[in-house]
Parts: sequence; structure tokens; C-alpha cells
Amino acid sequence: MKKLLTFFLLLLLSAASAAQTTACLEHFANKTAPEFTRPALQKKTIGLCFEAFALMHSGVSRTPLWVAEKLTRESLIRARSVHREDNFHAEETLPPQDRAELHDYARSGFDRGHMAPAADMPTLSAQHESFSLANIIPQQRQNNQILWAAIEGATRHMTNLRGELYVITGPIFEGDKIERINGRVFIPTHIYKAVYDPAKNEGAAWISPNTADNTYEVVAIAELEKRLRINLFPGVAAEVKDKIIALPEPRLRKHQRNP
Repeated sequence: MKKLLTFFLLLLLSAASAAQTTACLEHFANKTAPEFTRPALQKKTIGLCFEAFALMHSGVSRTPLWVAEKLTRESLIRARSVHREDNFHAEETLPPQDRAELHDYARSGFDRGHMAPAADMPTLSAQHESFSLANIIPQQRQNNQILWAAIEGATRHMTNLRGELYVITGPIFEGDKIERINGRVFIPTHIYKAVYDPAKNEGAAWISPNTADNTYEVVAIAELEKRLRINLFPGVAAEVKDKIIALPEPRLRKHQRNP
């Protein structure tokens, strides 16, 4: 059954409350959750801890701001045996006025894009949790089904090669005017996925525009953090986050997914 815990109740960070349950610490590198460096981003935020991932949800954008996973070679082996069962659902633990609803996405023209992918989930219950709209953003259909699916696959490939990665995925909202679906849910301008290898103490990030042109860039984690105003890996040294490592090239091909 669903294993959901609200966190950010135990540990105070500068300028805001941010805490996590012991069960949630395993999702974060060095057992340290991301920290906001721009206080305005913390408005109406709630942290949620799931079986295989944790996230920070914004009641302003009605999307996650970041979603953290610990991927291992063993967890991905288990995930391959879990049959996909689509079951998108509103996150009932969030205040109704601050959460996305299924009708927000209906006839919007956008896919319901997972941040922690369903294919990463090592159990059926974890996969069910990944279909919570708290883990979803409005994603351009071709981006979701082709490029982003390839980036997710490249991340799993990298995990299989290295054995263990910490991964943080989320939206970027840039510009003076952010569009919304149903006048409620913010549409990201870009999407990011940052990966950190604790064994080699190195990492980098993919950033893709939320468009149909299948373009992306690989950047240093530090550069991504400056754009986000979020310290994604507080326990990782600045000189490590300043370096860019080579990430696997996403293999672009047609992916069939339900929107």
C-alpha cells in the first residue's frame, strides 16, 4: 500500500523549515536534502517522501520543484520485472487548492511527464506512487516520449555501469511570464536531470527545453544550481559541482507512452 510521509518537520534550514523523516534520507546524497538559495521559491512548498523517491512540491506552480532518487544496479534489476500500470492520481495529502488535479491535464495538449520515472520503480507500490500528480509536470509530448525517455534510459544505463547514482530531476521556470494549463499548473520552460556518482565523487546534468526539437545540453551541477536557485547536493564540494563529466548520449527513438 501507499507509503507516504510528509517531511520537512524535523530539521530547520536557513530562512525556512525543511525536515525529513529518517526513511527519506536514503534518497539524498550524503543524507542531505536540497536547499533553496532563493527564499521566494519556498512559498507554499511541502516535502513528500515516497518509497523510492522524495520531492519538494510547490503549491504555486502545482508541480514538484525537485524529485530525488537513489538508483542502484540492483533496484533497476527489480524495476525491470514490474509491469507498468498507469494510474495517474491527484496527491490527496496536499491541500486541494495547491495541488494539480486530473482535469487540469485533460485536453491540455501536454503529457503528464514523470520526474521520477515509472520505469525506475522497483516495486508495484513504488510505481503506483510515481503516478501521483505531485511527481508530474506538463511536458511537451514529443519531448516526453522521445528525448526525455532517452535521457531517462541514459541515466539507467549510467547506473548499470557505475552501480549507484543519486539523481535529481525537475522543472525550470524562466522568463517574465510562465504559461499555465487550465490557468493553474505552470508549464516549465526547461527540464533538468542531475546525476551524482558518490563513488567517484563526480556528476553533471542534462537540461532540455520543454519543446519538440529534441535539443539538450550537458552542464556542470553548479551551473544548473545557479539557474534554479536551489542547492541540489548540499553535501557535495563546490569544486566537484564545478566540473562537467561526460554523460551517456541519449538514444533517440520513438517511445510509445500513454499521455
